Amino acid sequence: MHKGINRLFTAFLVLLMVAGISCCSAKDADRTLADLVVYGKIFTSEDNQLVEAFAVKDGKYVYVGDRQGVQKYIENGITQVLDYNGKGLVMPSCGNGHAHYSMGYAIQSVGTMVDREASVEDFLTKVVPAAVEKSKANGATSIFGEGWNIMTFQKNMPTRQQLDAICSDIPMYFADEECHKGLVNTICLVRAGIMKEDGTVLRKEIRGGEIVMGEDGTPTGYLKEQAGTYVRSFLDNENLFPVDMAKANMKKIQEQLLSEGYTMYLDGYSSYFFNDNFYEAAQQMDKAGDMHFVLGTAYEMDSWMDVDEVLAKAENAKKYASTRVKTNWIKLFMDGTVETGTGYVDPLYQDGHQGIPNWSEEELTNITRKANDKGLTMHVHVMGNKGVNCIVNALIKGGNKKMRNTLVHVHSAFPSDYKRMADNNIYVTEGMLWHHDTDESRAELSTVLPEGMQEKGYPMKSYFDYGVNMSSHSDYPALSNSPDDPFGIMEIAVTGVYYPENGKPWWKEELLSREQALTALTINVAKQMFIEDERGSIKKGKYADFLLVDKDVLTCPVTEIHTAKPEATYFEGQRVFYGTSIASVDYALYYYNIKDNVAKRIKAFHGKN
Repeated sequence: MHKGINRLFTAFLVLLMVAGISCCSAKDADRTLADLVVYGKIFTSEDNQLVEAFAVKDGKYVYVGDRQGVQKYIENGITQVLDYNGKGLVMPSCGNGHAHYSMGYAIQSVGTMVDREASVEDFLTKVVPAAVEKSKANGATSIFGEGWNIMTFQKNMPTRQQLDAICSDIPMYFADEECHKGLVNTICLVRAGIMKEDGTVLRKEIRGGEIVMGEDGTPTGYLKEQAGTYVRSFLDNENLFPVDMAKANMKKIQEQLLSEGYTMYLDGYSSYFFNDNFYEAAQQMDKAGDMHFVLGTAYEMDSWMDVDEVLAKAENAKKYASTRVKTNWIKLFMDGTVETGTGYVDPLYQDGHQGIPNWSEEELTNITRKANDKGLTMHVHVMGNKGVNCIVNALIKGGNKKMRNTLVHVHSAFPSDYKRMADNNIYVTEGMLWHHDTDESRAELSTVLPEGMQEKGYPMKSYFDYGVNMSSHSDYPALSNSPDDPFGIMEIAVTGVYYPENGKPWWKEELLSREQALTALTINVAKQMFIEDERGSIKKGKYADFLLVDKDVLTCPVTEIHTAKPEATYFEGQRVFYGTSIASVDYALYYYNIKDNVAKRIKAFHGKN
């Protein structure tokens, strides 16, 4: 009797225990335990909102709000808790809406970076000879370089004959710091069909550019705008930039991006070497699980090229798209640069010329229609106000608003075009870093620039005022003596001054607030790249791409913003860069140790039951 009662009692206790365990299990199942919780002053880039905490699970934000609300996501031994209060600012990681890291690192690999301060004498006696020696030692079939300063060189431009005296048997091409001009030797012109070895001139014009002629009626070796890209296309580009080199450069690009706080980047010149090798390298890197940023690529179309052929190549390049590689942009040049007189402007430059428009409005309209129909977004380099007006007309006539066709750089615009951009969902990626100049350089430009443009440059605030999506870019390596990092750029956008220069604030009416500058560096880049539903702000459901910044750039003295740096960069919840002030504990190791501990606890629980 007693044994039977004991058995019943024991069974009842077991049922109670099982029921209790089931209830607890159900309760635990409803509870999300975060991998990481961060406290701090957090700028979300969601309508300038500030919050106190967020929680990350499996690489995405599962909670964004206050300290109290985040508590339910924390469990000791499972959740890493990072308290960044009083140490700086937590914010979304940044984006770069147009740059050329691919080209910049390739030049360092295959050629020579020319110091911007180098004189013509230094160029001819030191830089070029060293480049030739390096190239020949490596068995190169082309010599390549970039970086000479147009403002210095135009007073005494080197000639092909001077370059021939250094090297006459291998084609050489040296681009200026903006990559809009080129210096070449004779054999380079011969290979491109511009002239014969005996000096006979075969071509005097290339559409969209200028082959500068000397007093003897032959090319001097100085090429402007798309005359340069045409001649450069005849270099041995496949050997200059093979896939293996592109892959090696991708790792270096990523290191620089993450160290500066970028995890989004749209490459403005992805077919710079007239092949798909950069695309292929990026895809391989992502598929290997080694890519810790989102890359956008743009296929270049120059005005001397066959439009339909390039569009077909750009469409074909979509085969390289992957999770973090986006391939849906076509890049073209509307004009050159205003500062060097090739931007398309109205009124005219003071010497009476108007610049170099590469396309007619009708051609641009047709290209836009064809590109958008193929799912390619227009990414258009344009500087002068007349050029802006022309491309805006074309994007309105031929474009699809959903494609977010984008203007790049924009030195000046007619006021009436701002509203037209906004009404037709035309985006802008702007050189916020160029909103400065020295007093000396400004005085020099005032003798060249059209009436009314001497004290004006790159507009910024007007885009915000009219509701145009404006993102920030650095145009690396064409920095024009400006910073590449987000906080150096931010300070210029807010102050109109670059701290090392002796200059007065430039065009104060177009300066941004700190919040606007951060918006242009974060969520607006994500929108430009069609990834705003996944990235660009700190919001529940998005990937946890964020920065721990060592200074509160929202409140610190405005002249100290440029000193701010990322102490850590996170991508999809994982720390992918940390500065020297961060404890050298490997987060990935910590993360997987936590996972191992959880696995052991689960195994122990089942072992007991």
